[in-house]
Amino acid sequence: MKKAILATKLGMTQVFAEDGTLIPVTVLEAGPCLVVQKKSKDNDGYEAIQVGFGSIKPKQTNKAVKGHFEANVKGQAPKKYLKEFRLEDCAQYEVGTEIKADVFAPGDLVDVSAKSKGKGFQGAIKRHGQHRGPLTHGSKYHRGLGSMGAGTTPGRVRKGKKMPGHMGAVRVTVQNLEVVRAVPEKNLLLIKGAVPGIKGALVEIKNTVKQ
Repeated sequence: MKKAILATKLGMTQVFAEDGTLIPVTVLEAGPCLVVQKKSKDNDGYEAIQVGFGSIKPKQTNKAVKGHFEANVKGQAPKKYLKEFRLEDCAQYEVGTEIKADVFAPGDLVDVSAKSKGKGFQGAIKRHGQHRGPLTHGSKYHRGLGSMGAGTTPGRVRKGKKMPGHMGAVRVTVQNLEVVRAVPEKNLLLIKGAVPGIKGALVEIKNTVKQ
């Protein structure tokens, strides 16, 4: 069964396995996510569920969002984030139900997506891992970009050339991460290893596509 949930990144820590092995983990506050709307093939051309996550003050929402929640889940406060998940078994989810952290269990493999940390404008060495020039023997070219390509042919810089520029602040997905521990009563998931994004970032957790 395909599963998915929204979470926020709280930070990293470490836990110990039963055999005493130290495991670095990222702590995520996963859910509860409210099923706000169901998309159907008859109405929308595809099947999906729309979930809401995170609290927000009513004065910070516009009329469109308030009307959307009033029409679909009357009596429920609007959520900060809305996200669609195309699941294979959308029929089992009913509007108004909650998806909690216990949807995942220890040992599950997941794909985690989030917006990576922004690094600003960076050079080719930091951004792409290129090598520097020599620091001695009269060299005056240390951290520059280097060759821009052939001369006469093609006589231009090819598209896709790795150059200095804005680094980070893009959507990143890390695949095949293991769920080390789930704490449903506190809405926590402990994922082995690092997860993209800053503290407080919105994170999407799904079943891995590579097993």
